[in-house]
Amino acid sequence: MADELLLESMLSITRHRGPNDTGVYVAKGCSSGASVAIGNNRLSIIDLSPAGHQPMSNEDGTVWVAYNGEIYNFQELREELVSDGHQFKSRTDTEVLVHLYEKYGMEMVKRLNGMFAFALWDVARQELIIFRDRMGIKPLYYAEAGGCLYFASEIKALLACPEIGVEVDADSLYQYLAYLYVPNPASLFKGILKLPPGHGLCWRNGVVRINSYWDLSYDNQFQESKEDIARRLRELLVNVTKRQLISDVPVGFFLSGGLDSSTLVACAAQTPGASLNCYSIAYKEEHARFEQSGDDARYARQVAAHFGADFHEIVVEPKVASLLPKVVWHMDDPISDPSAIATYLISEAAATRVKVLLSGQGADEIFCGYRVHLAHKTSALLRLMPKQIREEVAPRLLKCLVQYKDRAAIISPGLLMAFCRFGDKMLRTSSLGLQEQYSALRSYLVDSELRVLLSPEASSETPTRGHADAFQKHFDKVPGEDFINQMLYVDAKTFLPDLNLAYSDKMSMACSIEVRVPFLDNEIVDFMGRVPPDLKIRGFNQKYILRKAMEGVLPKSVLTRRKAAFGLPIRSWFKNELREMLTDMLSEDRIRRRGLLKPAAVTRMIRDNETGERDYTLPLWGLLTLELWHQAFLDQRTAATPERLLA
Repeated sequence: MADELLLESMLSITRHRGPNDTGVYVAKGCSSGASVAIGNNRLSIIDLSPAGHQPMSNEDGTVWVAYNGEIYNFQELREELVSDGHQFKSRTDTEVLVHLYEKYGMEMVKRLNGMFAFALWDVARQELIIFRDRMGIKPLYYAEAGGCLYFASEIKALLACPEIGVEVDADSLYQYLAYLYVPNPASLFKGILKLPPGHGLCWRNGVVRINSYWDLSYDNQFQESKEDIARRLRELLVNVTKRQLISDVPVGFFLSGGLDSSTLVACAAQTPGASLNCYSIAYKEEHARFEQSGDDARYARQVAAHFGADFHEIVVEPKVASLLPKVVWHMDDPISDPSAIATYLISEAAATRVKVLLSGQGADEIFCGYRVHLAHKTSALLRLMPKQIREEVAPRLLKCLVQYKDRAAIISPGLLMAFCRFGDKMLRTSSLGLQEQYSALRSYLVDSELRVLLSPEASSETPTRGHADAFQKHFDKVPGEDFINQMLYVDAKTFLPDLNLAYSDKMSMACSIEVRVPFLDNEIVDFMGRVPPDLKIRGFNQKYILRKAMEGVLPKSVLTRRKAAFGLPIRSWFKNELREMLTDMLSEDRIRRRGLLKPAAVTRMIRDNETGERDYTLPLWGLLTLELWHQAFLDQRTAATPERLLA
């Protein structure tokens, strides 16, 4: 009974992930003496009837499953299993899992195309098996404490277990300050771990084993012409989008007006009967002046009109910062990306009309869409400069450009500042080795800055090897690949699952919305693994093969549009509406009481950011997030609801 009460408490804390139904299964009379309890909060997407209740079992109750996600090839798998004699009582993809396990055992996971985190209890073998999808679209956290294994889709559920302590992990704090997220398998909570993407966990007789069941491959590259590869990619995108539109509830789209989200809308428009409900973020022109682009809504409207979509625009005001404590609570393992709030607001607005949103996330990590992917080519050009110009003249020139940003007549202040920020980073890292430069460009604070920022007490517990080790271990797994593929591999193992996919899942599920990411479909990921690197970046043209595939389908203005970050205008807000909040939350007194950072160092970052000496906007957003995380989870362990936290 104690297990069941604890399980119900854990499920109550994460009810937002599945408000339609809740179920528990507690194993009775286990021969090994094991006590096993699994539960599920259901967000009904396929087969809305009570037949979809979870946890779900096979016919004789010897295999049980609790599952979060979608299996996109479940209909084909179901047909195969029915022909083998398996009997189904629902139309859900959930039920496919138990029967597929009966047929293939643990190898069953290799037959799945989808996003998922699920736990299977094998009564006969007295074995618990947990799987997370190949790319890490769905989260899975676990901890061992008091001789027990606990697992959940969100950390806050684990904190309902009295045996699990709440403490900052020193190594993870170092990583968080560098990257603004914590790379897997760690979290910022000491002792609470993430199951890595493409991995399975097996628990038997109190022993935990973790194994990889899949990895990215760049073998067997295509030999066809770029025209043939582009045509095949376009056909694949249409088929995958059509498959991921399958739902018994209404479906919509994130639409920024960029290449990725516009591609999905274009592909969906070719699916008969598809409903094109599109949602986009906008903010006032005066707030956008320090950002790279404030044009998302304009391009999004253009794409929506081009394909006859129903367009919804959410205008964001600075008061949205009051949502930040709620966002931090829902995130639980902190991620400092303003895009999280934008995702939450779109999900909240869309929830009145749809229950599923398709997102363009993942495209940058498989098609090569980030500026860091061009750094090795840019550095090669910079190294042609005389050393004195590169190290002395060019940095001074960039500094002058920033100081005169408000007088720029041809280029917007935000775009000029973005150019100068990246230029400064390139100049400071151009002499580094390729892998070392990648790590430096993925960092917001380098090791020397972290040593200045951390308090002596925190510094004594941090790693001596530096933060870049989180990337290096993944580089080491693909030593012979082209550097473009090496970068994409590291992205797929760290930045993609631990930042982008993590905040997308948490913020959408906070609003009981399921987000699907067609670009990370098995077939597209496998296809792009075979595309030669020079078709991912052609010269300095990024996402070349995707642009080629969508020629004649998307408006030319979208095809040629430069990449613009998805997020909020926090640079403007920090200088105006959020200035008081920032200085209050990061006051020297608060920082001193936490004991993790040096108060003077934080004050200096705020001052330098205000004067324009350095752009510390995102690191300061990270420190603000860290303080709110402390308030939510360390000061009071956990609040059962975000409303209690805000009270």
